[in-house]
Amino acid sequence: MSDQTWTEPGAYQVADGVHRVPLPLPMDGLRAVNVYVIETGDGLTLIDGGWAIPESRPLLEQALGEIGYALRDIRRFLVTHVHRDHYTQAVAVRREVGSHVSLGIGDKPALDLVAGPRTTDPFEERFTLAGAYSLYGAWRDLVTEPPDRRDWEQPDGWLEGDVRVELDGRALDAVATPGHTQGHYVFADREAGLLFAGDHVLPTITPSIGFEAVYTRQPLRDFLASLAKVRALPDLRLLPAHGAVTESSHTRIDELVGFHDARLAASLAAVADGAHTAWEAAQLLPWTKRERRASELDAFDAALAAFETLHHLELLALRGDLVRTELDGTVRFSMP
Repeated sequence: MSDQTWTEPGAYQVADGVHRVPLPLPMDGLRAVNVYVIETGDGLTLIDGGWAIPESRPLLEQALGEIGYALRDIRRFLVTHVHRDHYTQAVAVRREVGSHVSLGIGDKPALDLVAGPRTTDPFEERFTLAGAYSLYGAWRDLVTEPPDRRDWEQPDGWLEGDVRVELDGRALDAVATPGHTQGHYVFADREAGLLFAGDHVLPTITPSIGFEAVYTRQPLRDFLASLAKVRALPDLRLLPAHGAVTESSHTRIDELVGFHDARLAASLAAVADGAHTAWEAAQLLPWTKRERRASELDAFDAALAAFETLHHLELLALRGDLVRTELDGTVRFSMP
């Protein structure tokens, strides 16, 4: 299946007893999220649940019907991470059919923060850290509606460390892969040669790093270590959360490592050229495949550019390639 058609609704068999079900993400540049349906002896296990929006649920029901099942046959959700396009529909379906929802323990602080009462935006301080507070007003306008707390109920069980998940007729290795979020997991079916990769390894785009409500200083360090960890597994068929299925997890992991090596070098060069804050450096770097300037990005993507550049600069400082200081809440970088 070409990358141009991976978002078409339906149920697509990717292996014996495994189907890919793309569900819509309206007003989202990613266009769709892949939910993977695994047939087991006692019902269905789903890797991720999709986003709890009205457009998604009927398409999930229709796709399950195409392979002879219904929502009531879902026994378990293994959610790769807490982002809304992966977690919230799993919670919504659980309320109806009683399915069990599992999530990585590293995402608990972010889930608790989103689910609890909030008087401030947890991202506001991050704009100051990145020297990008000028972007905050436009960001705030994008997130004016408070979250529906029913979408952020707690899971039934937490995944902690690397564990074996026994299904009826199939076993998965649940591998902790912090970076995209601190609680991110991938699920490896070694016998079938499959890697349910969530947002850790995506086939055509680079996953965002550390985009979660609770701030982490070194998510890029964690992400690169997680890539090395998954690279040490056998070369598996890549079943990503966004994009078409591809044949080699190793090939794509090598490409992602190469991308971040180049990005680290470019971020270091930006500081050498006079940038001191993450946002100043971001404005010297190209963005997206079209190599756009940061000033050309919309409010959401400009914020991501500032945050991701901050994470690259923080790793360079950790490695000793840059000097890190803070002034009035803003992180500043300079050459040694």
